[in-house]
Amino acid sequence: MPSEASLQLAVERITRVRREIAKIIVGQDDVVEGVLICLLSGGHVLLEGVPGLGKTTLLRTLARTLQLKYSRIQFTPDLMPADIVGSMIIETEEHGRKSLRFQHGPIFSNLVLADEINRATPKTQSALLEAMQERTVTSGNTTHELELPFLVMATQNPIEMEGTYPLPEAQLDRFLMKILVTYPSRDELNRIVERTIQREEIAPVPVMDADAILQVRSVCREVLVAPHVQEYAIQIVMATQADRPEAHPLARKYIRYGSSPRGAQALVECGRVLALFRGRVHLSIEDIHSVAASVLRHRIILNFDAHADGQTPETILSAILQSVTAQSSVA
Repeated sequence: MPSEASLQLAVERITRVRREIAKIIVGQDDVVEGVLICLLSGGHVLLEGVPGLGKTTLLRTLARTLQLKYSRIQFTPDLMPADIVGSMIIETEEHGRKSLRFQHGPIFSNLVLADEINRATPKTQSALLEAMQERTVTSGNTTHELELPFLVMATQNPIEMEGTYPLPEAQLDRFLMKILVTYPSRDELNRIVERTIQREEIAPVPVMDADAILQVRSVCREVLVAPHVQEYAIQIVMATQADRPEAHPLARKYIRYGSSPRGAQALVECGRVLALFRGRVHLSIEDIHSVAASVLRHRIILNFDAHADGQTPETILSAILQSVTAQSSVA
């Protein structure tokens, strides 16, 4: 269990980071919170939203605030795996002797923006799998370690789907969260326009570095998980699996494949970070409930009947969460 001093320091650091990000990013509190949760959980995040909502700006601001290396990869149909991970190049020395050297690709950064990831071919998309899961890149017989912390923030555009390649389920499952980026409200849009016409450009102040992030991450992993809260997370995941006795009626009717065990792990990991955000050293049911939609919406695959009846992952998960929460409160 973390000490009171380490808890207070971690909460203060997170608050300062969010304050600096708010200087640049107007609103989008849920998105900012989700990205920070993924960074502190050691996972990756998939953002879905139309262009112009600040997804790229968010990661660039985060890199400045946390003093981390940042790279951006624009995914296109002709992008090759070597354009992401790097490749072997031939170097000629002074005496004409040739040697091979590995040229690092843009994946060798702390924060990697995979912009419009669904526009690249499956072969190129799969080049990210090893880096995302193992934090390594293999070239020939040599394995290169990626520097921690390491976060891939992928974006995809829900419109203009012609010529795109949907992410395979194996890769979707490696994203800790899928967050939907929505339009700003009237007040937020007004503040965005006001900042646009200001003469001086606001710049975030660096408040943390890589070592501080890893320290906060270690505090998150000490957050306590009570047995009944762990059971709540397991019950949610099992309720999405249509062939289970515990499955929700909507899951039996509309879900083709439910969440994998990674879903239960992600619920607990993300919930622990959120508990720390809220100044607590124990995980609660409310924390699990808050992160459940972002953690599970990309981990369930709907069948044809769901699409025909106008069902979405959001509507089904909402019903599942309501049912499981009611059962847990009765128990």
